[in-house]
Amino acid sequence: MKVIAFNGSPRKKWNTAMLLEKALEGATSQGAATELIHLYDHNFKGCMSCFGCKIKSGKSYGKCVVKDDLTPILEKIESADAIIFGSPVYFGTASGEMRSFMERLMFKYLIYTDPLKSLFTKKINTGFINTMNFREEQVKEYGLNHYFGFNEMTLKIIFGASESLFNFDTYQFKDYSKVVSGRFDPEKKAKRRREVFPDDCKKAFEMGSRFSSSQAVEHGNEKIK
Repeated sequence: MKVIAFNGSPRKKWNTAMLLEKALEGATSQGAATELIHLYDHNFKGCMSCFGCKIKSGKSYGKCVVKDDLTPILEKIESADAIIFGSPVYFGTASGEMRSFMERLMFKYLIYTDPLKSLFTKKINTGFINTMNFREEQVKEYGLNHYFGFNEMTLKIIFGASESLFNFDTYQFKDYSKVVSGRFDPEKKAKRRREVFPDDCKKAFEMGSRFSSSQAVEHGNEKIK
């Protein structure tokens, strides 16, 4: 069993990375081999819209023809038994690095049929850990449910199953006195960090553990065999 996690945050030791590490700890507890890849360490761009992966009977059908730092990473995913994505929410979506990665990862597998189908050769669990400065009630207020739902739907089409974990109202700065942040109450942020973040870490651990112990791909109450 191999579980690969992808950090779409530029920070390697803060909210998103910490939750991904907990998820991989959960996977390791079930005997899985794990790997954490920091996307900001690699030089790549998003989909170039060349459609090389869509050419009928072509050598590149189902494969991304762009050669850069992402090429060996995309090859690794072929052997993954579960994938966990993690990203901060920037202006209502994942970071630009994560969006570029997902474009390159998923478009090559997507088959233009009705309904949409996937060239990925097996069904695996995928999870997406979203960290954000938004409070939970603001997600609906700002219309972010559509983005999170679309992510889950697309990952399910490509890989077979998907679920999301949300870390709301994040503690962004180690010292709020050094930044312009009058919108926020540092004491409330720190309190939430102490009291709620450990629960989110536990949920991440459980996600990794569940993905590694599952014999069938699950999505809610649905099992895809």
